[in-house]
Amino acid sequence: MMRSSMPALGVMLLATALRGVAFGAEQGNNAPLPAVPQLMREVQEHQRQLDKIREAYTYTSLQTVQDIDASGQVKKTETEENEDFFVNGHVIERTVKKNGKPLEGHELDKETQRVMKQVEKAEKIPPGQALEGPSVSVSRLLEIMDVRNERREVYRGRPTIVFNFVGRKDAKTHGIVEDASKKLEGTIWIDEADRQVAHLEVRFIDNFHVVGGIFANVQKGSNFSFDQSPVNPIDKDPPHRNRFGEKDSPGRSAGYVLWLPTGGEGMMAVRVLLVKNLRQRFIERDYDFKRFSVETQEGKDAKALKEN
Repeated sequence: MMRSSMPALGVMLLATALRGVAFGAEQGNNAPLPAVPQLMREVQEHQRQLDKIREAYTYTSLQTVQDIDASGQVKKTETEENEDFFVNGHVIERTVKKNGKPLEGHELDKETQRVMKQVEKAEKIPPGQALEGPSVSVSRLLEIMDVRNERREVYRGRPTIVFNFVGRKDAKTHGIVEDASKKLEGTIWIDEADRQVAHLEVRFIDNFHVVGGIFANVQKGSNFSFDQSPVNPIDKDPPHRNRFGEKDSPGRSAGYVLWLPTGGEGMMAVRVLLVKNLRQRFIERDYDFKRFSVETQEGKDAKALKEN
């Protein structure tokens, strides 16, 4: 979400705490539901392979933040357009427009310097660790969460495995992310064939006090959702062979389908410094997926695959 937004702290907690949560499954609707720990290891390995492929691609992220009043009316709207790319498994965002106006002059130079520092930092931090702020491992998160009601569903025309999860109030936690995780519940949809998070919904089921509530209180009901899709960037690379020996589209490599974020939404209610109540709605739309190439520089783009 937009870096300049104060209540983005709450969204950061949601995104960071659940970023690595992914459950996979073997193909076949009649197959038994898989054991979570083993599948977590498989999904993590799959993600490491996919991270290498993602580094060849970029996309546009349009982020909108709306300040809203107690009745839900929008008081203020700000937008930020970014070019997103991956370095060592980390997403780097380069802001190109604010409120529809391209960055220029000192503001552009400042952003360029910031991005250069982020790239240098990303090259030194192992994939899976947070680029900024605290993080938590998937295995540790599973110790804090109870997984419930495993089932299969069709999501956007594709078979998925779905889980509900809820933070355990009795879990012993350390640090802000682990503490926040105890206050969350949600549902996650995992694409069964590609073992990727297709959709995620989380919400705070209790108020979360940051630094004892003196700094900020994230209010119960604050929520966040996230979407990914398999994408098919247009390039001139010859088709690869997938793991079934079939020819792949350019979005595949070595048997891995390219998945990228397609959007997210959030609603945060935060009381800051025991004085000010802030309510914000966050909307992100990701599109214009491109491969780093001459065609990319010329503006050649790609669209998310349409579901049947």
